[in-house]
Amino acid sequence: MLEGSENTLKVAQQGFEYFTHGLKTGDWSQFLSMLTEDFCFWFPIGQFHGLNVGKDKAEAFFQYVSECFKGGLTVTLDRVTGNETTVVFEFRDEGLLFGEHYKNRVAVSFDVRGEKICGYREYFGSDGKSN
Repeated sequence: MLEGSENTLKVAQQGFEYFTHGLKTGDWSQFLSMLTEDFCFWFPIGQFHGLNVGKDKAEAFFQYVSECFKGGLTVTLDRVTGNETTVVFEFRDEGLLFGEHYKNRVAVSFDVRGEKICGYREYFGSDGKSN
């Protein structure tokens, strides 16, 4: 195991638990508490497309996610992989997107610094209806 990998995995797994809780319930407080002040994230589409910087921007983004999926999302974790600084979670999610059935395959990566998450990138399937 690479030096630092064990802590990175532990922090990322805790973050993912809080992340999936946020997706399910709309309560992002625990996940947001794990983010660094200089947290940056990349999202592939919409009003948050591209690189976004700052914990305040992250809070706005995750609240927006909860508005899109008012009933929450269920997540099925398929795979976890990582190295000394980054952990990638591959999962399937399902719920209602603005009231319409939604399911997809998603990969998110968390960059870890110390005991906090400092970066996030998200990638998902092209049609939003398959998993």
